[in-house]
This record gives sequence, structure tokens and C-alpha cells, in this order.
Amino acid sequence: MAESLAALVVLCLIAEWVLRRFQIPGLVGFLLLGVLFGPSILGLVDPDLLAIAPDLRLVALIVILLRAGLTIRRSTLHQVGLRAILLSSVPALLEGGMITLLGPVLFGLGYLESAILGSVIAAVSPAVVVPMMLSFQERKMGHDKHIPTLVLAGASLDDVNVIVVHGLLVGLYVGQHMSLAWRLASAPVSVVLGVGIGLAAGVLLYRVFDRFAPRASKQVLTVLAVSVLLVQVERLAGSWLPFAPLLAVMAIGFVMLERREHLAHQLSTYLAHIWVFAEIALFALAGAQVDLSLALTVVGPGLGVIAAGLTARAGGVLLCLSRSQLTWKERFFVALSYTPKATVQAAIGAGPLLAMRAAGMDTGPGEVILAVSVLSILATAPFGAWAISSAGRRILSRSTGEAPDRAGAESLSSPAVCGPAGTLQERD
Repeated sequence: MAESLAALVVLCLIAEWVLRRFQIPGLVGFLLLGVLFGPSILGLVDPDLLAIAPDLRLVALIVILLRAGLTIRRSTLHQVGLRAILLSSVPALLEGGMITLLGPVLFGLGYLESAILGSVIAAVSPAVVVPMMLSFQERKMGHDKHIPTLVLAGASLDDVNVIVVHGLLVGLYVGQHMSLAWRLASAPVSVVLGVGIGLAAGVLLYRVFDRFAPRASKQVLTVLAVSVLLVQVERLAGSWLPFAPLLAVMAIGFVMLERREHLAHQLSTYLAHIWVFAEIALFALAGAQVDLSLALTVVGPGLGVIAAGLTARAGGVLLCLSRSQLTWKERFFVALSYTPKATVQAAIGAGPLLAMRAAGMDTGPGEVILAVSVLSILATAPFGAWAISSAGRRILSRSTGEAPDRAGAESLSSPAVCGPAGTLQERD
């Protein structure tokens, strides 16, 4: 297994280097290499590595959500206010609804299966959107109207909302012992408890770090371990204590930035380094689980449902921005920024297939969902990354006022947090 993983990492790094010269996100290369070396073609990926793929995808998702949480301040949320909350729910709801309606027609899925597909496809990719918005923030582009901040906050919360709904739908489909009424009632409770538990965990963690002063490397490992344990606790106790663990993960990052900014910088620096490996594992192993023969059969309908979903999402974005101070070009930029699909689709795209297999159900719908989720990444990630960069340069005006709030931006975009001597600061 170690040899298979090492070879995959080396090849992915080479592919990223080549693709970035053509301004194509490296994650596209990771995904294609995964498909090439997976069981569908060459079969060179060790089966033991595929067996632990769900755990690796979970860690990767936790890393990106922690990084997103470490960029959002309370003052930032006050600035973007209701718009960010609307953008985190309305566009995804419309996109998921459109896919739910088209799934039975284009793929022969049931409406619940189509809703699960919609919950997979509807999420925005933080791996593409977050770094680009932070880059605009650093260059003070669109800062006067807080456009990058609005997109950043809305996209991060959008992912959490979609993942919460996805878990609810998959649970209903595989027939877990819980009534529909209880699941619907528990959804808002899980959001509130997720935030509360995450804030409490964040406060506890920074106080422990203040008391015992562990090295920064141990701090980030502790935060990651606590985040993974929160997910496991929800799996074990979710039937009687519903809470959204991934929302709790984001809340940990939020409280770290609010209460211990220097600690947040350190955590984000190390998480950025961990993400280099986590991104490879996330996308390469997602590609390795694709049934290529099935994927080829869903290209036409898949592109159709993706395009229809994105059209509905764009309409939702424009609806949320109605009567705002943004110009029509700026509203178009925000809608364009919600185009890329990547991180969440790679993380949860195979989830329904695995759940169906574990429940002894027909895995055909799960294979369709996985194939369309991979297709959504290939179809939207390269175009979205290029379009956001190109449109941002043309549409976003540079601020003439003070520099933007970069507490989160510096910590994610810079390779290290440096002290006076230019060295990485780490507690002894």
C-alpha cells in the first residue's frame, strides 16, 4: 500500500506542475490519474489503499473546513450579514431542486435518489474558491463592497449546509431506524448544536494550549484529532444527539481566530502544508473509485443536469443580490464564483455508493451519483478557476481605502507565518 500511495503522490505532483503551466487546477490532474490507475483501467491502486479512502477523504474535508473557519471573523460576518446567509442556502436549494426534478428523467433515478445526487452536486468547491477570494482580498480587489468576503463566507457556509442535508437524505434512503418527522425536526437542532459544540471545543482547545504550551505541530495534530473525534461521536450518538460535526469543525477555526489570532496563524500554516497531501488523497482516490464504463454512459445526461443546476444556482445568486449595492457586473462575478465543483464532490460523491453497498442495496444509483459527481469536477473546476480569475481582474475594482482584514487571508495564502527574523514561529 505504501508503494502505491508514494507512486500516486509523485505522479500527482508532476501532473500539477504541468497543468498549472496551462492555468488548469492541479486537482483535475489528480482526478484523472486516479481514474487511470484505478480498477477501471490499469488497476494499479492497492485495494488496501482504496479501503481507507473514506477516512482519508474525511480528513481532507476537515482540513479544508478548518482552513475556511480560520478566515472568517465575527466582524466579517457582520459586514456581509444577511446576504451571506442567503447565498449559503438559496442557490444550493434551487440547484439541488432542479437536479432532483431532472434526475428521474435523465438517469431513471427515483426522486429521493435524485435528491441525493442534487445534494452532492450542489456544493461549491472551497479548494477552488477560497484561495482565489483570499488572493483578491490581498490585492484589495472588490474590498470596498466586501465582495471576496461575501463569496468566501457564503461558499463556506454553503458547503456545510449541503453536507448536512446530504447526510439527512442518505440516512433516509438506506433506511436507518429514525422517523422522517424526527429527521426533519432534528436538522435545525443539529445546526445549532454543531455551532455550540464547535465553539465550546475551540475555547477548550485554546485554553489547553495556553496552559501547556505545546509545539505548534502538536497543536494542529490535536485540533485535527478532536475534529475527527467529533465526526465519530456524531456517527455513534446521532440518533439521540443530532449535531452537524462539520459545522462544529468550522466553528473551532472561527473561535481560534477570534480569541487567539497568533495561534490561528500557526494552525493555518500547518494546515496549508497538510492540504498538499490531503488534496492529492481526496481527488486521486475519488477518481480511482469511478466505474469508467458507467461514467462514459452518463456524459451527455450528466452535462445536461450539471448545466441546468448551475443555471438555477445563478438565478438564486442574482435573487439573493437583488437590491444590493453591487453592479450587475459584480453580481455576475459572484454568480460565476459559485460555479466550481471539486472538494465536496470528491469527499462525499462516493458516500452514497458505500452506504448502499453496506446496506446490501442495489448500488446502481450510487454508481451514477459518483460518476456524475466526478464529471461535475472535470466540467466545472478548470473553467470555474479560469473564469473567476479572468472576470475578477476585469470586474473587481481596487480599493482606495485601507487594506482589507487579512487575518485569515495571510494565514492561508502565505507558506509560513514569519517572525522578525523571517523564521516560522512555533512554541517550544
